[in-house]
Amino acid sequence: MIVIGGGPMGLATAYYNSKRAAKTLVLEQFTYFNQQGSSAGMSRQFRIPYPDEYMVKMAEDALPYWAELQSHTEEQLLTTVGTLWFGDPAVQSTEGNIAAAELAMQALDVPYTELTVAQIEAQYHFKDLPENYRGLFQADGASIDLHATQRTLYDCNLASPYVTMLDQSPVIGIEQSDQLFMITTPGGTFAGKKLVIVPGPYINDVINLLKFKIDATYWNMASTYFKKSDPNIQYPTWFVFQEPAGDSGNQFYGFPEVDWDHPGYIRVAPDFVMTPLSDPNQASFIPNPQEIAYTVEWVQQHMTGLDPTPHYKSTCLVALSNIPGKEMLIDFAPIYVPNHKNIVMYATGWAAKFVPLLGQILSEMALDGKSSYDISHFQTGHRYFKAM
Repeated sequence: MIVIGGGPMGLATAYYNSKRAAKTLVLEQFTYFNQQGSSAGMSRQFRIPYPDEYMVKMAEDALPYWAELQSHTEEQLLTTVGTLWFGDPAVQSTEGNIAAAELAMQALDVPYTELTVAQIEAQYHFKDLPENYRGLFQADGASIDLHATQRTLYDCNLASPYVTMLDQSPVIGIEQSDQLFMITTPGGTFAGKKLVIVPGPYINDVINLLKFKIDATYWNMASTYFKKSDPNIQYPTWFVFQEPAGDSGNQFYGFPEVDWDHPGYIRVAPDFVMTPLSDPNQASFIPNPQEIAYTVEWVQQHMTGLDPTPHYKSTCLVALSNIPGKEMLIDFAPIYVPNHKNIVMYATGWAAKFVPLLGQILSEMALDGKSSYDISHFQTGHRYFKAM
């Protein structure tokens, strides 16, 4: 098998391939642990709340896979601090909706606590919130050490006799011969029976070589850290649901202080961009100063125990599906692509919380032609793929 993309998804796929003694080559176009894709930065949120029952279930189902991966490292991969969702209960956002998430968790008997605005301010260090705001707290939420996750997968693959990993190996050609895929890179051509395509936001750069593409928008997302002025304050992972302020967006999310990601600081980020991109190669990797300014303003107005001076500003490039109701795309190549059942792809969305589970799913799809996990919600029926 050849895995195109050496981020968390590619490394996780190779990890599960190695458990089945499947010889695997991972090709990364940049260097491993690079900061040029959707795995940029140190931390991500693990959370159970979702507006759809199948996503709540998937988050819960991912936990045993995280526990198994944790057995391979002494570094803590998930730091459990809980998930706080709060804001206007009527707002629909890229993360969903508070009321819908409550119904989904109730249907699956997931415990959570309802919160009034007074309780949110008293228990979680926010201030001056609108009176109509309410929230929920779910105790299983965590901060993911994304770098340690990748490093653990990388080290497991490095130790495996079945996995080879190459970096600085962008794919510049894909041909087929006698049911083999011939993958050309600047360093040579490699042959494999199966393909897994997981290059993050650069998905179209690869599948264009197979004469199709997906419809996506790209966000060069900004992030910044704020120094704690009160060392005793701790935040959970959180997301605030608010109506946009004009064209600026008005939704933010944040993380706790953790000892592996700028100790003494709290990370806060806007969950919007001022200017979406039509191509990932347009990304500047420079945080938009207006997005940072809106974040500073919100921290100043509504968070306590922080110095509102922004530090350690960074970006993360992510692809977002334009297909209605399909945040994540997990599927085989469309049927008009020769040998399509041996081409598996994952693309778009925020999926760090599912990394080890998705590695198992992609490995099964490639090796068995199907997954034991229900992926019907993430398949497109190919009607949204565009032939070229």
